[in-house]
Amino acid sequence: MKTPSRLQPLIDEGLIDAVEQRLMSGKEADVYIVRCNNEIRCAKVYKDAAKRSFKQAVLYQEGRKTRSSRRARAMEKGSRYGRQQQEDTWHNAEMDALRKLAQAGVRVPVPYSCIDGVLLMELVTDAHGDVAPRLSEVTMTQSQALEDHAVVMRYIVRMLCAGIVHGDLSEFNILVDAAGPVIIDLPQAVDAAANNNAASMLARDVNKISQYYGQFAPELLQSKYAKEIWKLFEEGELQPDSVLTGHFEEPTEAAAVDEVIAEIKSILALEEARKRRLLEAEAED
Repeated sequence: MKTPSRLQPLIDEGLIDAVEQRLMSGKEADVYIVRCNNEIRCAKVYKDAAKRSFKQAVLYQEGRKTRSSRRARAMEKGSRYGRQQQEDTWHNAEMDALRKLAQAGVRVPVPYSCIDGVLLMELVTDAHGDVAPRLSEVTMTQSQALEDHAVVMRYIVRMLCAGIVHGDLSEFNILVDAAGPVIIDLPQAVDAAANNNAASMLARDVNKISQYYGQFAPELLQSKYAKEIWKLFEEGELQPDSVLTGHFEEPTEAAAVDEVIAEIKSILALEEARKRRLLEAEAED
């Protein structure tokens, strides 16, 4: 096939020998199967900001840190240099997340390098050496669904313990090889401690995964893993191998708003009555 212009510099530098085929085109990148020496890998070519269709990207970038104060100021001002630095940060975020999660015990593709908006990484394959299917393409028994769901929940916990929330996890961002689920697509991964949207993003990730596996194991549809995981995280009790139950007891002492309002009105009425009595007493004097 014709070599994409964004990949030509990597061929010129000897990082890629040949481009075999385009694997897929997504909302933030195009992915190609490439040959590097004797290995088959994949190259993820990030689209320019103007061409990306990833919605509300600014929500995901909240809390991301940059070591250079000059870069940070430029990114805040939105200058041409700042926009370029924003793009570089977006490109490198996935590389950083993949390395961090691999160290945390999460199965992700092995990253090799990220150069000029192109991420070279492992091509995840099935038992026959073909490209591994997405979870959305896989059917399974009830027992297999329960087993794989438990694996993905463990990965989500380990991600959170490493300070990361995927932010866009679904059956389309998980591959399934011979050894089980593999988490992919992490350019939008958020800082769990610094992003104010982390809790809601985690809940969405967990609930999407539970709903998918719930097609094969209906008991998962009533589970409350998201609330259980976040509560443990907030209380500082979440560990990489925490045992989850899927149960969560909702607080029983819900705020009695009407009672509070009635109490406030009563206090105000008593205060008004006290003021009237004082005024009446002063008038009599």
